Amino acid sequence: MSIENVVYIGSKPVMNYCLAVLTSLKDEGSSVMLKARGRAISTAVDVAEITKNRFKENLTVENIDIGTEELESPEGRMRNVSTITIVLKN
Repeated sequence: MSIENVVYIGSKPVMNYCLAVLTSLKDEGSSVMLKARGRAISTAVDVAEITKNRFKENLTVENIDIGTEELESPEGRMRNVSTITIVLKN
């Protein structure tokens, strides 16, 4: 999967990410990866569901990976942050 087919989810509106997913799914059989951490996980799930149900009915969820990353807080302490990766296939 090329780097252009990865959408990093943050704090923008959901529809901005849906548009990014739709533009990444150019060809039949192409796939896109949604990546999110922390509070953005719910936004990533919303993007996947809205894109699948409203815009592309033939879109399937190929894989979902969850995990934990260890990040340094501004105070210098290490903390755990949840992550999710959702792969959508056209």
